[in-house]
Amino acid sequence: MSPKDFSVLEPRRRRPPWGVLALVMLSGLAMMRNGVDVELGPPQPAAAEAPDASMIGAPPPMSTGVEPLPHAPASRIRIPSIRVAAPIMDVGLDPAGWIEAPPPQDANLAGWYQNGIAPGQRGTAVVVGHVDNAAGPAVFYGLGSLEKGQHIEVERYDGRVAVFEIYGIEVYSKNNFPGVQVYSDTGEPELRVITCGGGYSRAQGYEGNVVVYARMIGST
Repeated sequence: MSPKDFSVLEPRRRRPPWGVLALVMLSGLAMMRNGVDVELGPPQPAAAEAPDASMIGAPPPMSTGVEPLPHAPASRIRIPSIRVAAPIMDVGLDPAGWIEAPPPQDANLAGWYQNGIAPGQRGTAVVVGHVDNAAGPAVFYGLGSLEKGQHIEVERYDGRVAVFEIYGIEVYSKNNFPGVQVYSDTGEPELRVITCGGGYSRAQGYEGNVVVYARMIGST
């Protein structure tokens, strides 16, 4: 299993139009720790931080009043509460037609699928990154320790910064990843940040994916 590969819920039959709906095929990063000796492993989301079922895939009860931003590539992500400040690279498709992860050797690097929704644009944007690599913890090692109400900032190449507020953190099995739920369009600018999580074995790697749900609350 290559650390850079994504896994999917079912074999590829026909490549759908790219956008939010195309992302429902994604089951998350299929990354391995490659022998990293971290005694307890990365933090996992607390049960209290799971998103409210009424918020997943649904518009907010009242309009947030936030004006979506136009499309512009993402350049950098900041998550102050876990001291993440990392550049974002555009990622595309591998020869099999799946979305690629950032190079595993660069621990402080995230990836955004360049033909998907841009952070801040109406719809659900997705940023991915490694939880660790052969040398130790990587950019999203602390993702599972986040809490509701904390903020994520995504810088864009148009000079704007989209600010998102977290409303849920959950870990899902890669064998039963709820793609439609995770990537659904609520009609608001949303963000999902994803890394590996759950149980780990040297033979199979991580069993699941940590998913952070966030909704844009403003921009600068």
